[in-house]
Amino acid sequence: METTLRGVGVSHGVAIGEVRHMGTAVLEPPAKQIPTEDAEREQGRARQAVEAVAADLIARGNLAGGEAQHVLEAQAMMAQDPELMADVDRRIAVGSTAERAVYDAFASYRALLAGAGEYLAGRVADLDDVRNRIVARLLGVPMPGVPDSDKPYVLIARDLAPADTALLDPTLVLGFVTEEGGPTSHSAILARALGVPAVVALPGAGELAEGTVIAVDGSTGDIFVDPSPEKRAELEAASAARKAALAASSGPGATSDGHKVPLLANVGGPADVPAAVEAGAEGVGLFRTEFLFLDDSSRAPSEEKQVEAYRKVLEAFPEGRVVVRVLDAGADKPLDFLTPADEPNPALGVRGLRSLLEHPEVLRTQLTALAKAVEGLPVYLEVMAPMVADRADAKAFADACREAGLEAKFGAMVEIPSAALRARSILQEVEFLSLGTNDLAQYTFAADRQVGAVSRLQDPWQPALLDLVALSADAARAEGKSCGVCGEAASDPLLACVLTGLGVTSLSMGAASIPYVRTALGKYTLAQCERAASAARAADSAEEARKAAQAVLSGE
Repeated sequence: METTLRGVGVSHGVAIGEVRHMGTAVLEPPAKQIPTEDAEREQGRARQAVEAVAADLIARGNLAGGEAQHVLEAQAMMAQDPELMADVDRRIAVGSTAERAVYDAFASYRALLAGAGEYLAGRVADLDDVRNRIVARLLGVPMPGVPDSDKPYVLIARDLAPADTALLDPTLVLGFVTEEGGPTSHSAILARALGVPAVVALPGAGELAEGTVIAVDGSTGDIFVDPSPEKRAELEAASAARKAALAASSGPGATSDGHKVPLLANVGGPADVPAAVEAGAEGVGLFRTEFLFLDDSSRAPSEEKQVEAYRKVLEAFPEGRVVVRVLDAGADKPLDFLTPADEPNPALGVRGLRSLLEHPEVLRTQLTALAKAVEGLPVYLEVMAPMVADRADAKAFADACREAGLEAKFGAMVEIPSAALRARSILQEVEFLSLGTNDLAQYTFAADRQVGAVSRLQDPWQPALLDLVALSADAARAEGKSCGVCGEAASDPLLACVLTGLGVTSLSMGAASIPYVRTALGKYTLAQCERAASAARAADSAEEARKAAQAVLSGE
């Protein structure tokens, strides 16, 4: 009998297939004592296992490229953390086996993360995956992970570690469903990059029996268990129609009456550029520069290395617009040379622009590298600062850009509610705004973007979040300046129409989402988008806002 479940749709498309469950986690190693003379040998085993796992994560990242590569490199750094390894050595010295010492050391670190505020608690899943991989290698048992199958299936998991998501084979994994996660979790971001339909935050997903046929609608978040032939035909027809529309979609982003809305790509480095170009991106709306800084957390990359990487991206978009975000470190992206190690709540501490202003030499080097990278290129370079709180922040950043001799537009990201509330003041110092809706939702609702239990508050359809977007767009319009969206909200085709109606002037997203958004915008006039935006803001919940906008655009 057909039943319907509802999670959070995070990656477009429809997948119909049999359920396969993720491999089980590594069992807890036995707590047995070793003779003192074996301690050195066990410490060597532990170090070898850690290095092997780190190398495997880096290799997986190199294969996957793009956003996945940066996530996996961060995991490799986590595996090799000196304090963790020192703790492992201490535990072995007093009699633990290598596998037990790793298990207990990671458990201790896990407890610290879980208690360090919700933002860092979101890294627990990544830490657990690293632990399981090291312990599995020490025990000589298979790694936990994606099941073996010779025919396509829908993957079910409590959560998906980045190492698993990054190398999913889209020819076998039709789609996936997780119990945990949210719309801006690592799994969701990587699913969109892969183009695999995905639903997260579905309570009880693990109870779906192996082999059960389900239909996953990654756009709506609906899961149909044992779908009827009629439902399957309906979903397949809708999916085919969507693919046909996407195939016919090309050219710049615009509403049906010609209102231009440039569609830009979010990239993490040169590896993401080919997909963006193929999707028809009109430029880059968010160039995350963190990838350069993850190779060595103890020091910043040289100016020469930065120039080389930046120029590769800038060269790919002649006559296009490339918006570069300077280093956004801190919170879940700590760097030894930049971020404090003892903050009680790093998400609310020294991160983003605050870190750079405390280390002006790091910011100066990056801005100088950007100035050199753009020399002689016809690209339109724009540079923005993360985590801008007020006009003083914006002025400090703009002054630093000018001092570095950077010929570009300077902008501020709106990720903190105060920046949206005082957007017009901030625009006295900078030339554009870019809304990072992921962090803006997190700080507006005090809801960690990695925690599935609060996923309803991470929903970018929340009317309060739309109000902040409208405030920012109105301020930019009043100042004759631009206001784009580079958060994951822009990848939702229906929401993209609402954002356009709110006055947003450009939309930036993962490359895979660009054809969907282009197609959706081309169906409606600007006036229709504006009416949909008003209806969404008048609602009292995210679900009501979505339905209200849909009703307006469908003419109901």
